[in-house]
Amino acid sequence: MVSAAPVAIDRLGERVDIFGVDMSITTYEDAVERIMEAARENRSFGVSALAVHGLMEAVNDASFRAQVNGLDLVTPDGQPVRWAMNILHKAGLAERVYGPDLTWHVIEACAHQGVSLYLYGSTPETCELFAAEINRRYPKLEIADIQPDRFRDATPEEDLEDIERITKSGAGVVLVGRGCPRQEKWTADHQGKVPAAMLAVGAAFDYGAGTLDIPPAWMQKLGLQWLWRLMKEPGRLWKRYWITNSQYVFELVKAYAKRSRKG
Repeated sequence: MVSAAPVAIDRLGERVDIFGVDMSITTYEDAVERIMEAARENRSFGVSALAVHGLMEAVNDASFRAQVNGLDLVTPDGQPVRWAMNILHKAGLAERVYGPDLTWHVIEACAHQGVSLYLYGSTPETCELFAAEINRRYPKLEIADIQPDRFRDATPEEDLEDIERITKSGAGVVLVGRGCPRQEKWTADHQGKVPAAMLAVGAAFDYGAGTLDIPPAWMQKLGLQWLWRLMKEPGRLWKRYWITNSQYVFELVKAYAKRSRKG
């Protein structure tokens, strides 16, 4: 694991190139502040918490990479992404900014600041369980609306209806749970259209609903969350992690060698 000095205040919000993807130097406190400022103003603001899988999806797909790079804030969701930022750019990040944890920090801020929340995506059952857990923790927080995923692309007419529905709800924060890369694509496509802070944080729905077990803290700290997920869903995830993790290591070694040659 790579140790890090505290991130310099003047670098917060700076974007650094990780294999062609612009990652944000940020902390939980900084990210929440930026998100809530947009939420209070009902200003369109796109956020993704990007782990290795999402990072490599962006590396391999130029169109998706452009969408990710156009988001307002892209946090290092996974420890390996944080390590790459520290190794290649001396970002000084002492911890990752993990999507499910960021989500709860934002939900807490919404409760304290009187900002309402919109749940967009996932299944009706997961949304219901997640909303119940939010209400249990923060009884006074208003959930403006809940809109489960269609699990397909919306038609142009449906998309306009979705934008109108979110806008009329008055929600300051939209949690987008559609899975990577669909949730990032949706968030990017709706910047400037949806007057709210939009967070692409799909796993937060499942962890909040209790439909996914939370990995042990030691595995999260060592960057082994992927292994925990793999043990839970080997048939579905083995290929993803075998390919993306191997490619990540290759890209990091290549980028580090290039940086070393430059001195």
